[in-house]
Amino acid sequence: MTLGLINANPVVQAKKERLARTQDQHRDDDDIRDPEHPYSLEQLSVLSEDSITLDDKLNRIIITFTPTIQHCSMATIIGLCLRAKLKECLPLHYKVDIRVSPGSHADEDSVNKQLNDKERVVAALENPNLRQLVDECLCSNEI
Repeated sequence: MTLGLINANPVVQAKKERLARTQDQHRDDDDIRDPEHPYSLEQLSVLSEDSITLDDKLNRIIITFTPTIQHCSMATIIGLCLRAKLKECLPLHYKVDIRVSPGSHADEDSVNKQLNDKERVVAALENPNLRQLVDECLCSNEI
């Protein structure tokens, strides 16, 4: 953890039990770690199963996440982590929309625009520092 946390005392929930996965499904470390805390997004109630909508007929997935505080500076990083994880897991033909929950962030429109602009996402993930942070959130065994 770094000094000067924006939300130094987040509310932490217990991890949910998951169904066992078969061999052909994606790797076991499905949790995404929060970029600021050693907890998963689910444990911090940033993301839940109810905030994910999958439409196989339209090949579309919509994820709505709720930052722990309204002025969370990590909201775009969290969105990049979600997008990177989905890129690993979903077929390429799926359209992915990632949004912050309405009213949950002070810069909601700006964050949503950044997270769903393909050029901005590609540019952000080409930045070595941002890519390293995203990779750490996806591959952490600290949860």
